[in-house]
Amino acid sequence: MNNNQLTVAITGMNAKPDNPGPGLAVSRCLTESADFTGRIIGLSYDALDPGLYLKEYCETGYLLPYPSSGDDAFVERLTAIHEKEHIDIFIPCLDAELPSIIRLNSLLNEMGIKTFLPTAEQFRLRNKDKLVELSEMAGINCPRIEPISNSKFFYECQEDNWSYPLVVKGLFYDAKVVHNPVQATEAFNDIAAEWGFPVLVQEFIKGEEYNLAALGDGKGNMIGAVMMKKMALTDKGKAWAGVTVLDNRLSQASSNLIKAINWRGPLEVEVLKDARGEYNLLEINPRFPAWIYLSHGVNRNLPAALIKLALNIEPEEYTELMPGIMFIRYAEEVVVPISQFENLIVNGIND
Repeated sequence: MNNNQLTVAITGMNAKPDNPGPGLAVSRCLTESADFTGRIIGLSYDALDPGLYLKEYCETGYLLPYPSSGDDAFVERLTAIHEKEHIDIFIPCLDAELPSIIRLNSLLNEMGIKTFLPTAEQFRLRNKDKLVELSEMAGINCPRIEPISNSKFFYECQEDNWSYPLVVKGLFYDAKVVHNPVQATEAFNDIAAEWGFPVLVQEFIKGEEYNLAALGDGKGNMIGAVMMKKMALTDKGKAWAGVTVLDNRLSQASSNLIKAINWRGPLEVEVLKDARGEYNLLEINPRFPAWIYLSHGVNRNLPAALIKLALNIEPEEYTELMPGIMFIRYAEEVVVPISQFENLIVNGIND
């Protein structure tokens, strides 16, 4: 099978300016790759996700049931889409859907749908509550972090040498900087209500944010690392602009992590460089970041490399990463007939 015949399904086709999903950027990478001329099917959970309507990046769009609907509902819907579209490769791009899809990976393989994902154990190891262990594997620092289940913590934490500001985080999503017990309690309640327990409290460290995106080949090797420094942030702390950098320490730390757990699939390593110039591990995301289109801009097209790995083809050797290449995010309107939106709502498809 070659790329000319492939049908690739991609989730996460939203493009919220303050917190975009990675799916549209992954689709752009494949569409603009010289190695890929297959079909792209967009999958989303919301009919307002604009990627479903951008025909240059998504030939057909489908709605999926939310992950909270359970595995059976997901399998039923994906099976119906697969029967019509004959999906060859599936690239999930959202954290919340990954546990279910990893559980169902054997079933997807039986259906003829290939993926390139971490194992359930690898996924568990990169949880936010494992960051201290992961930072030791990487050989870098980690902010103090603690799981909590009661907001009483925020009124007593200074007795245990915590000091404000603090970062309140969900186990999978969301992070809020808080400056006093009242703000902290509000953040705690919001995150617990949306994402459940435990809620994590992390030491706040001031510094500059750096991210690395790469692929792990499942054999301990890191492929195609792209490093960037955040230059502008949204209100949710997401990168609005960034610039590629070359940093051997960040590259080596990420390589150490991938080797230690034999990571398989895409990942993003988020670190913060403090006033002393030391790196502190903030997060490991088990999928492509929303800024992954930058990888295409520096000739390290990671989604295109993932397609090859899913087909058991070794990606080509990359030349040295080009520093000083910027991305700047922007928002634009997608104009569509209301009939397309209505069809997606009623029938779950935009074709």
